[in-house]
Amino acid sequence: MSIAEQCRLLGVSRSSYYWWLRHKDQIKSCDEELALVQVVLNWWTNHPATGYQKLARQLQLDGYERATEKRVRKIMRRLGIRGISPKPNTSRQGKGKQHKKYPYLLRGKKIRHVNQVWATDISYVRLPSGMVYVVAIIDLFSRKILSHRVSNTMDVAFCKECLYEAIDQYGVPAIFNSDQGSQFTSLEFLAILEDLKVEISMDGVGRCLDNVFMERTWRTLKYEHIFLHDYRTLGELRRGLKEFIDFFNGERLHQGLAYQTPDAVYYGAFPIKEMEQRVA
Repeated sequence: MSIAEQCRLLGVSRSSYYWWLRHKDQIKSCDEELALVQVVLNWWTNHPATGYQKLARQLQLDGYERATEKRVRKIMRRLGIRGISPKPNTSRQGKGKQHKKYPYLLRGKKIRHVNQVWATDISYVRLPSGMVYVVAIIDLFSRKILSHRVSNTMDVAFCKECLYEAIDQYGVPAIFNSDQGSQFTSLEFLAILEDLKVEISMDGVGRCLDNVFMERTWRTLKYEHIFLHDYRTLGELRRGLKEFIDFFNGERLHQGLAYQTPDAVYYGAFPIKEMEQRVA
């Protein structure tokens, strides 16, 4: 069938057909660019702490071959969006005879395998009813969140529950690191670790970089999830946080893990070379 006959059947002029033929590659490229812009915007809306490097890698894994770092960065600039950053946090120091302090053991330490070093910390979330507290324990090698607890009080009990859960599910670490907060320097918390012959390490006072991986974990939990949800009750926060931690461990790519998930590294599906915790 001739071109003229095809155009007649389709109800278009031959001049329109030849124009499309000359410009079809440009039209396709424009459509692909618009689609990529929409994908970048959608992803950032759901995960606003994501920077252009990690977003580019994520989109490439999802099949968007055109999502280079340069292109994604350009799109984000045009849209006026960027990965958001956290503000510093503080912790209350434990004092008195019922508290004991240990030296910091991780300076220059090379982390070569899972369960070599665990770290813990407490952070805060404001609800309409008042402040609530979240404690978490992570494995430094894989960045996996091993356990967490949410409480409306700052007593040591919920920290002990978090520690017991991590030990029950994942065994015993060689080293356990925390800040000098009163919960972690309390004799009843330390007794659990001492009885298991775990080496205890504590950050220096005012040295947040000593526990930098824990700080990064709080950044992710808050800026990629908690701050995006209007949680009204303790129960809502607990359910939402558990769901996000499952995503964090099993689906979220980590730049420091060669863009693998914590679960993939922890369970050995993706072995990585030794890494070194850098401290000031």
